[in-house]
Amino acid sequence: MVDDEMPLGLCRGMVLSLDTVFAALADPTRRAILSMLLEDDMAVTDVAEPFEISLAAISKHLGLLASAGLISQEKRGRVRWCKLEPDALREASVWMQGFGQFEPVNLDAFERFLAAELVAPEAECD
Repeated sequence: MVDDEMPLGLCRGMVLSLDTVFAALADPTRRAILSMLLEDDMAVTDVAEPFEISLAAISKHLGLLASAGLISQEKRGRVRWCKLEPDALREASVWMQGFGQFEPVNLDAFERFLAAELVAPEAECD
């Protein structure tokens, strides 16, 4: 795509925002952190506790999440707290809903179809 071309319905700021959000969501540690923050605000040390990586590494992950707008951080006394910012996912959600025109896959029906197709060739061998 040429730099001056934008996909339909997207402005340059939205594309950069989507890129940042999806880049932040690409890492399993950051997704786990977001899941933890669904419950409640957490101190950075509490966020770091379940992970077997350094506090510095967790701080980098938190910095990326904050840069993407997915979390906010504030200092309360001597403790830095993290809070989920769910509205930051709105643009990504709107973008993904554009793909909602496709029928959802009914996995149960697909499994039944496969079972029937796999049994049929065996029956023909008898």
